[in-house]
Amino acid sequence: MIKNQTLKMYVIVGLLFIIVSCNPESKPIIYGEDKCEFCRMSIVDQRFGGEIVTKKGKAYKFDAVECLVNYMDERIEDESKLKFILTNTYDHPGELINASECAYLKSENMPSPMGMFLNPFKELTEATKLQNENTGTIFNWKELRKDFAKN
Repeated sequence: MIKNQTLKMYVIVGLLFIIVSCNPESKPIIYGEDKCEFCRMSIVDQRFGGEIVTKKGKAYKFDAVECLVNYMDERIEDESKLKFILTNTYDHPGELINASECAYLKSENMPSPMGMFLNPFKELTEATKLQNENTGTIFNWKELRKDFAKN
Protein backbone atom coordinates (compact mmCIF):
# COMPACT_ATOMS: atom_id res chain seq x y z
CA MET A 1 0.00 0.00 0.00
CA ILE A 2 2.82 2.42 0.88
CA LYS A 3 4.64 1.67 -2.38
CA ASN A 4 1.44 2.36 -4.30
CA GLN A 5 0.95 5.72 -2.53
CA THR A 6 4.58 6.65 -3.13
CA LEU A 7 4.24 5.81 -6.81
CA LYS A 8 1.07 7.95 -7.05
CA MET A 9 2.89 10.83 -5.35
CA TYR A 10 5.77 10.61 -7.85
CA VAL A 11 3.32 10.57 -10.76
CA ILE A 12 1.47 13.63 -9.41
CA VAL A 13 4.71 15.54 -8.76
CA GLY A 14 5.97 14.60 -12.23
CA LEU A 15 2.76 15.80 -13.89
CA LEU A 16 2.86 19.07 -11.94
CA PHE A 17 6.48 19.59 -13.01
CA ILE A 18 5.55 19.03 -16.66
CA ILE A 19 2.60 21.43 -16.45
CA VAL A 20 4.65 24.16 -14.75
CA SER A 21 7.65 23.75 -17.07
CA CYS A 22 5.45 24.02 -20.17
CA ASN A 23 4.09 27.41 -19.14
CA PRO A 24 6.14 29.85 -21.24
CA GLU A 25 6.98 33.17 -19.67
CA SER A 26 9.15 36.17 -20.28
CA LYS A 27 12.72 36.09 -19.02
CA PRO A 28 14.13 39.29 -17.54
CA ILE A 29 16.72 41.06 -19.67
CA ILE A 30 20.05 41.37 -17.88
CA TYR A 31 21.20 44.75 -19.19
CA GLY A 32 24.89 44.93 -19.92
CA GLU A 33 25.20 41.11 -20.09
CA ASP A 34 22.56 39.74 -22.47
CA LYS A 35 23.30 39.91 -26.19
CA CYS A 36 20.86 40.73 -28.97
CA GLU A 37 19.77 37.61 -30.84
CA PHE A 38 19.83 39.51 -34.15
CA CYS A 39 22.89 41.79 -34.11
CA ARG A 40 24.83 40.27 -31.16
CA MET A 41 25.34 43.69 -29.50
CA SER A 42 25.01 43.96 -25.73
CA ILE A 43 21.58 45.03 -24.54
CA VAL A 44 22.26 48.10 -22.43
CA ASP A 45 19.52 50.73 -22.87
CA GLN A 46 16.39 49.90 -20.87
CA ARG A 47 14.24 52.05 -23.20
CA PHE A 48 14.82 49.91 -26.28
CA GLY A 49 15.18 46.20 -25.42
CA GLY A 50 12.73 43.54 -26.52
CA GLU A 51 11.92 39.87 -26.28
CA ILE A 52 10.13 37.14 -28.18
CA VAL A 53 8.96 34.04 -26.27
CA THR A 54 7.81 30.94 -28.15
CA LYS A 55 4.93 28.79 -26.96
CA LYS A 56 7.56 26.19 -26.03
CA GLY A 57 9.18 28.75 -23.67
CA LYS A 58 12.31 29.72 -25.64
CA ALA A 59 13.11 33.42 -25.10
CA TYR A 60 15.00 35.54 -27.64
CA LYS A 61 16.24 38.94 -26.47
CA PHE A 62 16.93 42.05 -28.56
CA ASP A 63 18.60 45.43 -28.05
CA ALA A 64 16.04 47.36 -30.12
CA VAL A 65 12.64 47.04 -31.79
CA GLU A 66 14.46 47.21 -35.13
CA CYS A 67 16.34 43.99 -34.35
CA LEU A 68 13.23 42.27 -33.00
CA VAL A 69 11.19 43.03 -36.14
CA ASN A 70 14.06 42.16 -38.49
CA TYR A 71 14.54 38.85 -36.64
CA MET A 72 10.83 38.09 -36.95
CA ASP A 73 10.87 38.93 -40.66
CA GLU A 74 13.87 36.69 -41.30
CA ARG A 75 13.31 33.76 -38.93
CA ILE A 76 9.72 33.51 -37.73
CA GLU A 77 7.54 31.91 -40.37
CA ASP A 78 4.51 31.41 -38.15
CA GLU A 79 3.71 34.03 -35.50
CA SER A 80 1.09 31.70 -34.01
CA LYS A 81 4.03 29.77 -32.49
CA LEU A 82 4.89 32.83 -30.38
CA LYS A 83 3.50 33.33 -26.90
CA PHE A 84 4.84 36.86 -26.37
CA ILE A 85 6.27 39.73 -28.40
CA LEU A 86 7.49 42.30 -25.87
CA THR A 87 9.35 45.59 -25.92
CA ASN A 88 10.83 48.03 -23.46
CA THR A 89 9.55 51.55 -23.88
CA TYR A 90 10.92 55.07 -23.78
CA ASP A 91 8.38 56.12 -21.14
CA HIS A 92 8.61 52.96 -18.95
CA PRO A 93 12.28 51.85 -19.17
CA GLY A 94 13.13 48.31 -18.12
CA GLU A 95 9.51 47.12 -18.24
CA LEU A 96 8.64 44.57 -20.94
CA ILE A 97 5.28 45.42 -22.53
CA ASN A 98 3.20 43.67 -25.17
CA ALA A 99 4.48 45.12 -28.45
CA SER A 100 1.01 45.23 -30.00
CA GLU A 101 -0.13 47.60 -27.24
CA CYS A 102 2.63 50.16 -27.84
CA ALA A 103 2.99 53.24 -30.02
CA TYR A 104 6.19 53.71 -32.05
CA LEU A 105 7.57 57.17 -32.83
CA LYS A 106 9.94 57.33 -35.77
CA SER A 107 11.73 60.68 -35.52
CA GLU A 108 15.14 61.64 -36.88
CA ASN A 109 15.48 63.90 -33.84
CA MET A 110 15.33 60.94 -31.46
CA PRO A 111 18.08 58.36 -32.00
CA SER A 112 17.67 54.66 -31.26
CA PRO A 113 20.36 51.95 -30.86
CA MET A 114 20.20 50.66 -34.45
CA GLY A 115 19.95 54.03 -36.16
CA MET A 116 16.37 53.77 -37.42
CA PHE A 117 15.18 56.50 -35.02
CA LEU A 118 12.47 54.21 -33.69
CA ASN A 119 11.23 54.80 -30.14
CA PRO A 120 8.58 52.60 -28.51
CA PHE A 121 6.07 54.06 -26.03
CA LYS A 122 3.60 52.46 -23.66
CA GLU A 123 1.47 55.60 -23.61
CA LEU A 124 0.27 57.14 -26.87
CA THR A 125 0.02 60.51 -25.10
CA GLU A 126 3.78 60.43 -24.39
CA ALA A 127 4.55 59.49 -28.00
CA THR A 128 2.34 62.34 -29.23
CA LYS A 129 3.97 64.82 -26.84
CA LEU A 130 7.46 63.90 -28.08
CA GLN A 131 6.25 63.88 -31.68
CA ASN A 132 5.11 67.49 -31.21
CA GLU A 133 8.54 68.39 -29.80
CA ASN A 134 10.64 66.41 -32.30
CA THR A 135 8.47 65.79 -35.39
CA GLY A 136 8.15 62.29 -36.84
CA THR A 137 5.53 59.63 -37.48
CA ILE A 138 3.67 57.49 -34.96
CA PHE A 139 2.89 53.86 -35.82
CA ASN A 140 0.93 51.15 -34.07
CA TRP A 141 2.32 47.58 -34.17
CA LYS A 142 0.56 46.56 -37.41
CA GLU A 143 1.58 49.78 -39.18
CA LEU A 144 5.16 49.34 -37.98
CA ARG A 145 5.30 45.79 -39.36
CA LYS A 146 3.97 47.03 -42.72
CA ASP A 147 6.53 49.86 -42.74
CA PHE A 148 9.34 47.34 -42.22
CA ALA A 149 7.96 45.11 -44.96
CA LYS A 150 8.11 48.04 -47.43
CA ASN A 151 11.77 48.75 -46.67
